[in-house]
Amino acid sequence: MDATVVGAGLPHLPAVLSASKSYSERLFSYHRIDRLDREAADLALIAPAEREEVKYSDEALDALYLAADGYPYFVQAYGKATWDVAATSPISVEDVRVGAPTAEEELAVGFFGSRYERATPAEREYMRAMADLSGDDGPVATASIAKLLERKPASLSPARDGLIKKGLIYSAERGSIGFTVPHFGRYLRAQHD
Repeated sequence: MDATVVGAGLPHLPAVLSASKSYSERLFSYHRIDRLDREAADLALIAPAEREEVKYSDEALDALYLAADGYPYFVQAYGKATWDVAATSPISVEDVRVGAPTAEEELAVGFFGSRYERATPAEREYMRAMADLSGDDGPVATASIAKLLERKPASLSPARDGLIKKGLIYSAERGSIGFTVPHFGRYLRAQHD
């Protein structure tokens, strides 16, 4: 009897599995699931709309992709908010502009806010420092975070480790750290100055 097990994890999962079992790379097949490319993001919006005989303008699709950045949940959030405000077909860039604040509010409360609230005050301080240093939300050197917070790197280990265990950040590579969800740094810069 053959069995297939499918699992999902954060970007550092292969390293965790390797640390627990030295030959884990032979046991598992890793497939990185990342942001949708433009074609897939457009299809996620266009296919259900076509079933309702609704179309999107090219400009609306451009604006939606720019807002969602290909992240599947964001495509869904911006798409729903836009759909809800659109009165006619084709859905326009103006519909996207009007619906975007609703999507951003939903993401701020239900997506980003719920994650932020799980963090302790020390962890929040750590994430805000990460956000300040990660202009494009890319990985940040842990030494830079310590320098910005004017602390010794070792004193920040409990906050960093707590955030990793909560799945809010991951170790991109030795000496650097990144947010597990896109635009989290941007959210922190906008909401928690």
